[in-house]
Amino acid sequence: MTTATIPPRPRIKLYKRRIRIDHPDPLEGERLLADALGAVDRDALEGLLKQLVKASVIGQKPDEANLAFMISMIRSIAPRDSIEAMLVAQMVCIHALTMRCAHRLAFAGDLERQDSASRALAKLARIFPSQIEALNRYRNNGERAITVQSLPAREGGNATRPAGALAARPETAGDTGLIPPLDAGERDLAEVTQGGTA
Repeated sequence: MTTATIPPRPRIKLYKRRIRIDHPDPLEGERLLADALGAVDRDALEGLLKQLVKASVIGQKPDEANLAFMISMIRSIAPRDSIEAMLVAQMVCIHALTMRCAHRLAFAGDLERQDSASRALAKLARIFPSQIEALNRYRNNGERAITVQSLPAREGGNATRPAGALAARPETAGDTGLIPPLDAGERDLAEVTQGGTA
């Protein structure tokens, strides 16, 4: 397929009081964007877009380039239903905030700002892997991923497992199979968004 035959991806244009899907065929653009975001209908699409627009804010106003990046990341993860759509949108937002905090830390002029930015960055950086784990578990119907291990052949034909057997990852003590709870310090991330720009 040549570049001339690849259909254009819909883009979002932001105006003062509205959002417009920019595509030669508006209905096709809406369908493509809904598929990319995992939205099941127009209400879900509009709701997700409004939330992403708010999360794309840089310097007190929504940013089209930041929004395009967020949508592209969601598209690459390919949410398959509403639960995945919401979780993946959160993951992308947490990533954007993490990078914003890294930017704040790089330009923090005094010790108090450095401390605040580094604490926020550490909290956000711990959240992202737990979101990945949550998505993986959801996609595997709550089951742990199975790890394939190489089993050495035993002499004399008395191997304890048949060829091709899978060895599940051993459970750790106290492992309930649930997503680990957030640290007490992670309950309020309001400080992350105050005064931080990317």
